[in-house]
Amino acid sequence: MPEAYKAERTISAVFKEQKQVNDVIQRLLDRGVSRDHISVLGRNFQSETRIAGFITKRDVILGGLRTGAIFGSLFGSILSLLTGVGVLFIPFVGPIVAAGPIGAILLGAASGAIAGSAGAGLVSVLTTLGMPEDKAAIYQTRLQAGEFLVMVEVPSDRSGEFQTLIESAGGEEVHTIEKALPRACTGGCNSPEDLSPEIRSHLSPEAQRVFVERYNTAFRETNDESKAEQAAWETVHQQYDEDVNGVWSKAKTTV
Repeated sequence: MPEAYKAERTISAVFKEQKQVNDVIQRLLDRGVSRDHISVLGRNFQSETRIAGFITKRDVILGGLRTGAIFGSLFGSILSLLTGVGVLFIPFVGPIVAAGPIGAILLGAASGAIAGSAGAGLVSVLTTLGMPEDKAAIYQTRLQAGEFLVMVEVPSDRSGEFQTLIESAGGEEVHTIEKALPRACTGGCNSPEDLSPEIRSHLSPEAQRVFVERYNTAFRETNDESKAEQAAWETVHQQYDEDVNGVWSKAKTTV
């Protein structure tokens, strides 16, 4: 990937058919977009395996986002080339296949946003990323209907080029957010202070240290920020419960 590529904006669109998703991903990769900057959400990816059988309603909170080693063989499509492919449950939408950095964002979302207590589900998460509520609601509705959401992070000076590509591939309801999707930290984390505000606000100081330690270990093993972030969240969820403010702070007791 060229060093000049810098993710500065996020273009989103919905696609009606999986073959359109496969096509647009391949075209984005061919244009030099890193797989680390492509996210996909969808319900109806073709598979002989019943994906819903792997999850429960609160898996997204309890650390149920499964990574590519388990699910890569399910899809038989270009989706398996992306980072951090897994399955989670989103209220009002149901079981969702998630790939790319959006999966880690959903896994790390406070329970009030994604577990349904806020009554908004995916809409709440997308609006915190800078998307207008009406557009986020359209995306959630179309995901419910079985369509697919693609998000790609691009350099500002190439956003027009990639918007045209997405539209020509069948993308609808195209929208651009004036920033890239948040990451836990870029590369390794030297300390909890390196964590993004979105992450730190949901973790107690002790949980922050656990997150950073697991993130760094997984990043050294995989050199993949999305997988490292997912592994860190899973470890936090295994060791802590949330308090009433949606902060992972209550250490679980071991029997």
